[in-house]
Amino acid sequence: MKRLSRRQFLSLSALSLGSLGFNSLGRFFAATEWPESGRLGRVVWWGSELKARPDLASATLRTLVEDEVFPWIREVVGSHPYEINQRWVETPEGYVWSPHMQPVEAHPNQPLAALPTTSLGEGMWVETTVPYVDLVLENPPARSPWLQDRLAYGLAPRLYYSQVVWVDRVRQEDRQIWYRINERYGYGDIFWADGVAFRPITEEGVTPIHPDVEGKRVVVDVPHQTLSCYEGTREVYYARVSTGALFNAAGERVDAWATPAGEHPIWRKMFSVHMSGGTTGGGWDLPGVGWTELFVGTGVAIHSTYFHNNFGVPMSRGCVNARPADAQWIFRWSEPVVPYAPGDVTVPLPGGTIVQVVVE
Repeated sequence: MKRLSRRQFLSLSALSLGSLGFNSLGRFFAATEWPESGRLGRVVWWGSELKARPDLASATLRTLVEDEVFPWIREVVGSHPYEINQRWVETPEGYVWSPHMQPVEAHPNQPLAALPTTSLGEGMWVETTVPYVDLVLENPPARSPWLQDRLAYGLAPRLYYSQVVWVDRVRQEDRQIWYRINERYGYGDIFWADGVAFRPITEEGVTPIHPDVEGKRVVVDVPHQTLSCYEGTREVYYARVSTGALFNAAGERVDAWATPAGEHPIWRKMFSVHMSGGTTGGGWDLPGVGWTELFVGTGVAIHSTYFHNNFGVPMSRGCVNARPADAQWIFRWSEPVVPYAPGDVTVPLPGGTIVQVVVE
């Protein structure tokens, strides 16, 4: 993982794009070259270990840092005692426990030189299609906790594969096109990033799935950590998910983290939202969480997940974590329908599609 020098860090922390040209930004963020492989894995956990075999007891070849990217050869069954997940990712250098590796790909895009016009004015939703992309803050100082933490450690702020954000401005300098990321419902931090990292999300790409079908229902099976979509009695979609964790890192039961049992209507849907919560030392702050469907008034939602790969195991603080592709399909299929702009809709009771959470 690339760290900034103190001089670079201070320059970025005080950055004002009104006075600093885009040519200068290239000095800080050189183009990243990804391993040549159709499928890649990004390390999501500091201190993950690269093992000689898919076995926790095997020799540790080295300790990994967050955001290292490897070719993903295959997933194999190995040994990780006391854990539900026994899957390991084989890389050319060794094996990594799969929950610590986000499956990613590298698909650079041809950036748009001009933005489409929507009911909100010029802008578009985009999805990150490379393992990660570095960001530059336009309006310091940093406001959101995740950004403050990154800068405090001298790390460049980043967006990761599958994150969804809103672009509201384009700028071109010497053949390079930059997108301005103005996250909706965030803390007010505004960023610039290389446009090649983002795929435009079009209105055609988010058209509703089976919009005329009645009797839709989502069933979240907590004991089996699965989610099924039903049209009447017919199951039309199935996915592994991660629901609320019942125990903290100390092994203490935390009932408040459980995904609430019962039947709940979806009452709000958003293309993307900034999620945060918890307490000092035990909280979270996650920008660009895509395909979010709130079904409990306390903020419990089904949403895309880029920060772990441990589906099938309870991991969240009440939400239903889903793989990005699964979350997007469920979002398009469920009610209510969300307009492209603003990409957010709230409906009164009786609400939209029912989410039935089964706990036994």
